[in-house]
Amino acid sequence: MKKIFIIFALGVLILTGSCFMVRADSCSTSDLDCQINAVNNDLNQLKNDLSNQTVSYQNMLQQLEDVRARIIVLGREIQKSEEALMYQKQLLNARVKSYYKNITGSSLSVIDFLISDNLSESLNRFFYQKTAVDEDKKTIIKVVLYIKNLEDEKNQLAALKTEVDKQSQLLAGQIEETKQKIAELSARQQQLIAQKLASLNISRSAASMGRCDSDLTNGRDPGFSPKFGFFTYGVPNRVGMNQWGAYGRAKNGQGYEQILRAYYNFDEIKNWDTNVQIRVDGHGSYSLEDYVKRVYEVPGDWPSEALKAQAIAARSYALAYTNNGSGSICDSESCQVFQDNPKGGAWEQAVNDTAGKVMVQGGSPIKAWFSSTHGGYIFSSSDIGWSGTSWTKHGSDFDGGVGSFSDLQSKAYDKESPWFYCDWGSRSQYNKTAWLRPEELADIVNVILLARSDSSTTEHLYQTDSPPAGVDVWSADRVKQELQNRHTVPFNHIDNISVSADFGYGKTTNVSVGGDGGSASFDGSEFKNWFNLRAPANIQIVGPLYNVEKR
Repeated sequence: MKKIFIIFALGVLILTGSCFMVRADSCSTSDLDCQINAVNNDLNQLKNDLSNQTVSYQNMLQQLEDVRARIIVLGREIQKSEEALMYQKQLLNARVKSYYKNITGSSLSVIDFLISDNLSESLNRFFYQKTAVDEDKKTIIKVVLYIKNLEDEKNQLAALKTEVDKQSQLLAGQIEETKQKIAELSARQQQLIAQKLASLNISRSAASMGRCDSDLTNGRDPGFSPKFGFFTYGVPNRVGMNQWGAYGRAKNGQGYEQILRAYYNFDEIKNWDTNVQIRVDGHGSYSLEDYVKRVYEVPGDWPSEALKAQAIAARSYALAYTNNGSGSICDSESCQVFQDNPKGGAWEQAVNDTAGKVMVQGGSPIKAWFSSTHGGYIFSSSDIGWSGTSWTKHGSDFDGGVGSFSDLQSKAYDKESPWFYCDWGSRSQYNKTAWLRPEELADIVNVILLARSDSSTTEHLYQTDSPPAGVDVWSADRVKQELQNRHTVPFNHIDNISVSADFGYGKTTNVSVGGDGGSASFDGSEFKNWFNLRAPANIQIVGPLYNVEKR
């Protein structure tokens, strides 16, 4: 009997299908179509953005996640449709049964009408039965059409979900593939960046008398305006103890063990055999304590707890570096700064107060790297491209929370360091500053756009004032022409620039520029790499967290 009901309903459906389409266009299906079109439009826009590289990868991935969230909402609509469909099928069966019963009753009413003694009563009964049959028929038609609507809607949404999931996966893959391709530098490019960085002669030791020759601090005017300066927080290498951070922590009342645990992972501070001999290249051998007394890494007038933390770090490093005295150690910042004469004063007192103390992990001294200024953040060895180590860590190095550059500059423990916020490099012209003209910044932006557009051009995009030997480096005008040849509008000048940063991790995530060529956005690492390859003289960004000043 159920099959008869369904066959009957489908027959009505076939006869009235065209009426449904008109009605469906004015109900919920139109809203779903709008959602579907919106999702597809967003996906198409993301594809265009990927091709044109007009937004950052981070923004692209966020937009992609938004599209996926909307797909989930549409999936819930599918579930609601399925629930409604089951109810409507039950209703259809009930109405078909009623129709079958009433149409049978209507047939009997004709016979009753012919043999009835009471004509008026028979007519009333006949028309009542016919009316019931007609109402049942109308209801059946409505229910069958609704079921068809829901079935179509379900199939449409299911097909959309499959297609959008597929497109989302492809798009995410394209983004990651393109991002990886752009982020990768050739061995030659990495070597040139390393050489350029080395030319700055940045001191790793806090005891150095040098300081950042900041154009902001010194107030030097390059003779043009507007001007752009790129300021890095901290110096390489940012792993292990932040010497100026230890200074700030000591001033804030922290003891030497609390300071050390902020920068290293270790099991305990243990007393070590002070008779171990440390052989220093070019200087001979010294007992462990006599060696540490001759380490010149931090100023002698620093708070005693900072000096104690440095003494324990220096002792631990020397033991780990020499494998408990079986090897030798150098006397420069490449290892630890060493001089023949004891440093004396408060430093020697700190060494005596911590005699024999070393940080150990798994029973062995840790290789306690350190540098003068981290810029408010602590990095593990793997963070900066070294081999991963269990005793180094990634963390913040400021007091309280930080959500902006101004917060960082007021709360970082190493904020008093002369290398905390610096525009590194200079050139002979423009009053020996590191400021860039709007046209020079536009050239760097154009270089990145060209590298994105055609990776085969990258070996022509080094700095023009100091090109690598044997390389045909393209001028700013040539780069602009090459962009035009690839149907990309170049910049002649940059009018504004802004950066976004991840203040939890400690890195610049996005650089956005605007000028006569429109607007463009770049990943923070991508911009830094190409800036360092193209910027004139030895001007460069020397770390993951940097800001831009416009004056």
